[in-house]
Amino acid sequence: MKKVKARACSNIALVKYWGKRDTKLNLPAVASISITLDSLFTETSVFFDQKQTSDRLFLNGEKSTEKDRIRLSKFIDLIRKRAGVNDFAMVESINNFPTSAGLASSASSFACLALAASRAAGLNMDNDELSLFARIGSGSAARSVYGGFVEMKLGKREDGSDAVAHPLFSRDHWDLTVLIAITSEEKKKTGSTDGMELSRKTSPYYKPWVESSADDIQDMRQAIKEKDFQKVAEIAEFSCLKMHALALASNPGLIYWNGTTVDLIHKVREMRDMGIPVFFTIDAGPQLKAICPSDYAAKVESILLEQPGVKRVMKTPLGGDATILEEQDI
Repeated sequence: MKKVKARACSNIALVKYWGKRDTKLNLPAVASISITLDSLFTETSVFFDQKQTSDRLFLNGEKSTEKDRIRLSKFIDLIRKRAGVNDFAMVESINNFPTSAGLASSASSFACLALAASRAAGLNMDNDELSLFARIGSGSAARSVYGGFVEMKLGKREDGSDAVAHPLFSRDHWDLTVLIAITSEEKKKTGSTDGMELSRKTSPYYKPWVESSADDIQDMRQAIKEKDFQKVAEIAEFSCLKMHALALASNPGLIYWNGTTVDLIHKVREMRDMGIPVFFTIDAGPQLKAICPSDYAAKVESILLEQPGVKRVMKTPLGGDATILEEQDI
């Protein structure tokens, strides 16, 4: 048994994931393509202790809620079963960015947990298996196992064994910078899992959303390969707005944006009219992400910081694979 510390980066989807075909296994209803973010990451340490009487979880230095601890235990049970381990786990996890605020903290958290817990339990999973386990914890976590440009496969098997992420291109393929305009530090009222289910059950746009996603994936894959910035921008913004239209048309409507989010959408479009190559995407939260070639990052950052309602801007290059930071015998 070892104490293992790992790091995994957050990711944002350029072609969005919203909806599940199986909630228990977190099987996506649509495929997705994302980029991994170097400067937004989770670090998690795990060890198994036969003296403990239950799993314990500390998030950002504080004891977790019982809800989060139960979610952790259900996930760790999968690792225990795979490894033949019966001991309870001590887990300490830190995010260096706001949690549950539309910045994919669950993606980096479960990718990191899958890597650290499996290694602490004596397993040496390959990336496909890590991606599968991470997906069960959080659908978007499957993509945070990898760096650069990543595609999450829809999969067809009922057991979900083919619903895993695969790298498309490394972070060195294209020198892009992501600028995240933070408009609120508060936790969102409706989490992504609950929001997806509400949309699936009540939104009249859900079926067209699912049916239109395959073309977006194919077109985005080709645009990234060719480094066609204009095409990537067009597909990413279309996918983003479709996802939020779907959420808005749920009953009751899911409004993840605030007024500043809307103002920033217009500002990004104004920047393009000024000749600055930049596009936006927004996940289930109020933070706008502006993506541009790195040569334009300073200009885009200064314009975003000038906008009323923007609390701060986080700037990051593309990130790498989830990795082990420390291994210590106990």
